[in-house]
Amino acid sequence: MDVFEAIQVRRSVRTYEQTPIPKEKLEKILEAARLAPSAMNLQPWHFIVVTDKSKREKLSQAPFAKFLREAPVVIVGCGNHKVSPKWYRVDVAIAMQNMVLAATGEGLGTCWIGSFNEKEVKELLKIPEEYCVVALLALGYPRRKLDIKSRILNLARRRKKLEEIVSYEEYGGKPED
Repeated sequence: MDVFEAIQVRRSVRTYEQTPIPKEKLEKILEAARLAPSAMNLQPWHFIVVTDKSKREKLSQAPFAKFLREAPVVIVGCGNHKVSPKWYRVDVAIAMQNMVLAATGEGLGTCWIGSFNEKEVKELLKIPEEYCVVALLALGYPRRKLDIKSRILNLARRRKKLEEIVSYEEYGGKPED
């Protein structure tokens, strides 16, 4: 699968098979994060791979995160705010998007999670003070039979057309023919 195809087929997956992810696939996904660009190449990130069922259960307690208990892997993306105070959030997000695309290319599903209590996550995973939790990423093989909520979301939320989100030279500017 090429990158553009991965971008086109990627979906937020909220139902997962309980099949473990092979070590080689997980390492490839993490390597995609490592290779991401960052401001001044500071690489202010650290990723915590959570497979422990009780920890995933605790991470799933936040609103909109209930399905984390079902995902076989949760990756917690952290950024060092002392190393890169202005850009750590952007840098971690870029690296995590690389993971999303790599996972899609490997036949895995993902879902970004922004719903979490940072203090609780840091305590649970023993994350040092200089790191902030930027996002969580559910990772696993998508369950083939979508639940009714996922079906409705997939039908109701269509992508905007390109001309609705792009301007040229200034806001509202049209492309030259």
